[in-house]
Amino acid sequence: MSLTTAPRLGLRVNAAQFSLLVLVNALVGGMVGQQQAVLPLLAREEFGMTGYTLVFTYIGVFGLAKVIANWFAGALSDRYGRKPILIVGWLIALPVPIMLILAPSWGWVVAANLLLGVNQGLTWSTTVVMKIDLAGPARRGLAMGLNEAAGYAAVALTSFLAGQLAANYGLRPAPFLLGLAYAVVALGLSVVFVRETRGHAALEGSGVEPPKRSSRDVFLDVSLREPALSTASAAGLVNNLNFGLSWGVFPLLFASADLSLSQIGVLFAVYPAVWGLGQLFTGAASDRYGRKPFITVGMAVQALGLGIVAFSGGFAGWALGAAVLGAGTALVYPTLLAVIGDVSHPAQRGRAVGVYRVWRDLGYVAGALVGGVVADLAGLDAAVWSAMVISAVAAVIVHLRMYETHLRN
Repeated sequence: MSLTTAPRLGLRVNAAQFSLLVLVNALVGGMVGQQQAVLPLLAREEFGMTGYTLVFTYIGVFGLAKVIANWFAGALSDRYGRKPILIVGWLIALPVPIMLILAPSWGWVVAANLLLGVNQGLTWSTTVVMKIDLAGPARRGLAMGLNEAAGYAAVALTSFLAGQLAANYGLRPAPFLLGLAYAVVALGLSVVFVRETRGHAALEGSGVEPPKRSSRDVFLDVSLREPALSTASAAGLVNNLNFGLSWGVFPLLFASADLSLSQIGVLFAVYPAVWGLGQLFTGAASDRYGRKPFITVGMAVQALGLGIVAFSGGFAGWALGAAVLGAGTALVYPTLLAVIGDVSHPAQRGRAVGVYRVWRDLGYVAGALVGGVVADLAGLDAAVWSAMVISAVAAVIVHLRMYETHLRN
């Protein structure tokens, strides 16, 4: 390889490719945002579904599919490279909005969300790993902040746009045309302009002998044995429990107060908007002040936000609660990914990120179960209160078990 094409680490020297991957990840987030404010209402109004547990099936299926895809994305990207996995993920996304537009039954919606989960697992995991590859160790928190900010700002913007389209043109097909456009554009960018980054990971790991760890060892370390990695996985699961629960519960809770589709779209955009934009600052700040304080405080702030949502009964209170919940998530989300990058060896990075995202995205399944079962038994408010308690317990566990990882660099 010539000197002009040899990989170099750092955000500045890789600015063009890094920025392209930020854009691609924004489109990944937009695929979720197209449906978040719309599907719970579609289930009730077009398919006549009333049981909360049954309505939330699509969230559970999405989460399980994403969990499995995360594992394969990490393992296969370490073996075959990052770019091929990214392209496959976008090919799988293409039929999703079409299925949602044409769905004659709820089964089609569930099947579309299975494909969406695979798409999210392959594409989001891969863009995370590629950005860690490019950034190198010094600015890992900033890199993850930019990545997650793009993804969840796009979730927020697309949720808002989908809500407006639904209010003006109906629940179908207009909101899902956004997702179709996103998938086509992202596939083209990934095929033509995205470059492979596995060489950057090899460069970072060249001075350190990789530990002799099998895929089973990596799974056990990230799941149970290594304190920082396994605590990050547990905190990530609780974080996405909150996200999955909010995805199913919040639109129905807001609709119970006779809010319009437009108002529901605004409220649903607040949470990921604060979450997304906040990560522009929290990821970089964790490079300076360490990871653990942001994760501990972030889980506690999420609990506070959920308490405000559960206690409130109108637009203003729900908007405040959603904003606080988003702020807590912004403190946690890029920082947890930075912890995985801090502790794992570059040669095993894809697998470590994949295992972390397996546990984190099991939170969607947990959120669907907690939200659906508790809501059916005790009401929508009770489901939100239960998530508040779980988040508070997670903050205590992080404080007691996780050690600071950034100092290791």
